[in-house]
Amino acid sequence: MANTSKTPHPDAETFRFGTTAHQDFLRIDAKRQFDFFRASVRPGAGFFVLDYDGNPLDDTVQELHTTARLTHSYALGKLAGLQGCDSVIDKGMEYLWNQHRDREHGGYLWALDGDTIHDGRKLGYGHVFVLLAGASAKMAEHPDADRLIEDVSTVLGAHFWEDNHGLFADEWNKDWSPFSNYRGMNANMHGVEALLTAFEATGREGYLSMAGRILDFFVYRIAARENWRLPEHYTADWQVDRAYSGNPMFRPSGTTPGHSFELARLLLQYWDLSGRPDDNSRDTAWCLTEKALTDAWDSENGGFAYTLNFDGTPAISSRYWWPVTEAIGVLASFLKLRDDEAQHAWYSRLWRFADAHFIDHKNGGWFPEIDEPGNPTTTQFNGKPDIYHSVQAALFPLTSGISKPGEGLQGKLLA
Repeated sequence: MANTSKTPHPDAETFRFGTTAHQDFLRIDAKRQFDFFRASVRPGAGFFVLDYDGNPLDDTVQELHTTARLTHSYALGKLAGLQGCDSVIDKGMEYLWNQHRDREHGGYLWALDGDTIHDGRKLGYGHVFVLLAGASAKMAEHPDADRLIEDVSTVLGAHFWEDNHGLFADEWNKDWSPFSNYRGMNANMHGVEALLTAFEATGREGYLSMAGRILDFFVYRIAARENWRLPEHYTADWQVDRAYSGNPMFRPSGTTPGHSFELARLLLQYWDLSGRPDDNSRDTAWCLTEKALTDAWDSENGGFAYTLNFDGTPAISSRYWWPVTEAIGVLASFLKLRDDEAQHAWYSRLWRFADAHFIDHKNGGWFPEIDEPGNPTTTQFNGKPDIYHSVQAALFPLTSGISKPGEGLQGKLLA
C-alpha cells in the first residue's frame, strides 16, 4: 500500500526547529490529528478504534491506556486553545470512572467491550495512564479530575508502589491476587510521565519525589552500567532479566530505543521541575538519547529499529511511528536549552522522514508502521491506534517549557 497522501515540503525551514515555517507546519499537523480522532467518540459507551480512513473498526474492545491517552491528548488540545475537545475529554472521564473503574475490588479494568469486561486484569501500565489523564484533565479544568486523581493515586500507592525499591510493580488479577512476578521498565517510565504531570497539576511534592526515585534507578543504576541502554524486563527483586521474551510487540526482549528517548525527555522535565539544579542531568539525558539515535537509526532506509539486543545491534528491525515521535520530543527539549547544530540536524531529519512516510496528509493522523520500501502496512496494528504519541510530537516543540504537557500551550494552535 503506497503512501499516496505524501505532500512534499522542499523548504528546509519547514523542518527546522524554531522557525515560523516549522511552527506553522506543527500547528497544521496537530489540528488535523485532533480533527481525525474526534470520530473515536462512540454514541454509546467508550471509544471506537479507527481505520486508516477514520472509519470505526469492527473490533470494539477498548483498552485502559487508550481511553486514558485519548483523554489526556484532548486535554492538551484544549490547553492549546482548540475548540471542540470537551466532548472527547468528557467521554473519556466518564468511561474511566463508570466503566473501567472496578467498583467491587477497586482499581481499573484493563479492557472492556462496551459495558462488558473483556480483560479484568489490573495493570500498572494502565493505572499510570489513568493518573496522566486525570492530571491533564485537571489542568484543562475538568470538574471530575480531582476525584479521578485521588482514586487512582490511592490504588497506585496501595497495590503497585513498592516503597522499598522506589518502583511500580506491574500486574494483578481482578481481585488483586498475584498474576505474575514480572517487573518492567515500561510501566515505570510512563509512571514518571504521570507523576510529573500530577505534580504540575496539584503541586504535591510526593509525586515529584516518586518520579525521582524511578529515574534514579533506571538512569543511574541501570543505564549507566549498561552503556546507556535500557533493559526492559526485570525479576521480582529488580534484577535485569536478560532471558525474558514476551509478546514481541508489547514486551519484546532486549532494549527498546524509543523508550530511551522518552526517559531522557522525562529526565529533563524532572530536572526542570526540580528547579534546574546544577547537576549532570542534561549530559546524562543526552547520553541516553545519543546512544539510542546511533544504535537504532537505519542509515540506509531511515527510521529506527524497534528493538535492539543488549549490545545495541538491531533485533526487531520493524519501523514504527512512535520511536520517531519520541525522538522528536526529546530533541525539541534539548533545542530549547541550547542551539546545537548536530541536534538540529537530527530533529530536521526525523521530521522530514515522518513527513514522507508516517504522516497521513490526506486523512490526518499518522500511519503506525511502514514496510521495507517505506509505505504504510498493517503487520502489527489494525488501524491507527491512537493520537497520543504523534500529537505530542507536534505539540511539545510549540511549548515554552522543556516538555511540560500544559505550559505555554494556551492559544498555540490558534495563533
